[in-house]
Amino acid sequence: MTYQSFYSRFLKTNEGKQHYACHSHYYWPDVTRDAVLAYWDDSATYADEKWGFFFQTLVPELQSHIARTLNTSHPEQIVFASNTHELLYRILSCLDLSAPLKVVTTDAEFHSFHRQIHRLNEQANIELISVPTEPFDTFSARFEQAIADNDPHLVFFSQVFFNSGFYVKDIERIVASATNPETLVVVDGYHSFMAKPVDLSSLESRIFYLAGGYKYAQGGEGVCFAHVPKGCTLRPTYTGWFAELGALDKPRAGEIQYSQDGMRFAGATMDFTALYRLRAVFNLFSKNGLTVDTIDAHVQALQQTFLQKLDAIEHPLLHRKALMIDNEATRGHFLTFKLPNAEVTASLAGQLREQGILTDFRGDRLRFGFALYHSNEEINLSALTDCFG
Repeated sequence: MTYQSFYSRFLKTNEGKQHYACHSHYYWPDVTRDAVLAYWDDSATYADEKWGFFFQTLVPELQSHIARTLNTSHPEQIVFASNTHELLYRILSCLDLSAPLKVVTTDAEFHSFHRQIHRLNEQANIELISVPTEPFDTFSARFEQAIADNDPHLVFFSQVFFNSGFYVKDIERIVASATNPETLVVVDGYHSFMAKPVDLSSLESRIFYLAGGYKYAQGGEGVCFAHVPKGCTLRPTYTGWFAELGALDKPRAGEIQYSQDGMRFAGATMDFTALYRLRAVFNLFSKNGLTVDTIDAHVQALQQTFLQKLDAIEHPLLHRKALMIDNEATRGHFLTFKLPNAEVTASLAGQLREQGILTDFRGDRLRFGFALYHSNEEINLSALTDCFG
C-alpha cells in the first residue's frame, strides 16, 4: 500500500522536493486540516461549556489511543501540555531544588533538557552525572552502572537519541537498575513514539514517559503528553487549574488538592487545536489498519533502499563508514552521518537543499529521516554527485 494520498496538500505544496527532515518536522496528513476546522466549530457550538466537552470526549479518546500505542492499561495516566518541557519542569518541581540532588543523564539529550539541567547545575547543590552515549554497544551497561553507583534522585534518558538515531531497546533493564523507589525515572520518547514499537506494560507504575505530536505522530506542534506512573502521589509545585479536575486527593486543611490520576501533572488553559489534529491522525491510521509495526517496517525498507542507492554513488562524505548507527535493530527512523566538521556538514546540507534534497544537521552530523509519504521508487540521489561539502 502507498500512503502518499494521506498527505496530498503538503506534497503538492512541496512538489519537486525530497523531504528527508521528517524526524524534525513531519508532513501533516490532510485530515488535520479538517480537524482544525472541527475545533473551531466545536468551540463555537459549546462556547463557555467547551472545557467540559473537551474533557468528556476529546481527552479520553486521545488518552485511549496513546495508551494502546504504549501498551499501558491506564489511559487516565496520560496528561497533556503544549510541549514536553512544561511537563518536564512539572516533574522536576516535585523535587526540592534547594536540597542536594543527584541527576544521572546522558551527553546526548535534546536541547531543552540539556539547557534546563545545566542551568540548574549552576546551583551548588546539584550533582550532574552525564554518561557518554558512545560507544553505543556498551551504553546501557555503563548507564546502569552510573545509576547503581550514584543512587540519583532523577534519571533521565532518551529511548532514541536525537543526534545519532541510536535506539535503546532494553529500557526495562535500565529502569530496573534504579532500585531506589524514590528515584524519579523519566524517558524521553519523542523519537520513538509512533516510530518504534513501545511497550510500557511492565513499567507503567514506575516511569514517566514524555512524547508528542510534532514528529512521527504527525499531529504537529502544540500537543505533547506524559505518561504518569500509576499510583503516583507526587505534588508538583508548578501546577495549574487543570490539575484539580476530576476526583481529588483526600482534603487536608490548608493543602492544595490534586487529581488522583495523571491530571495531577496538568497545567492550565491551552489551545486544544493540536489535540484535535492528533486525534484525526490516530483515527486515520485506525481506519486504514495502520500500526506502528507497519510504519516501522515501511521506514526500515526505505532506509535500506536509500543506503543501496548511496552505495552506488560512492560519495566521498556520505557512505556507510560515516553512518553512526549501522545496525537497523538499534536505529530510529533517521540515518545520521558523521562528517569531518560542522562547516563541511553545513555546506553539504546547503548544497543538498539547492538540489531539492531537504535534510538537517546538528554540528558535524547530517540526518536523513524517512516517512510514510516516501516510496522506494522516489528516492533519487543522483544530485549527490554534485555536492561535496
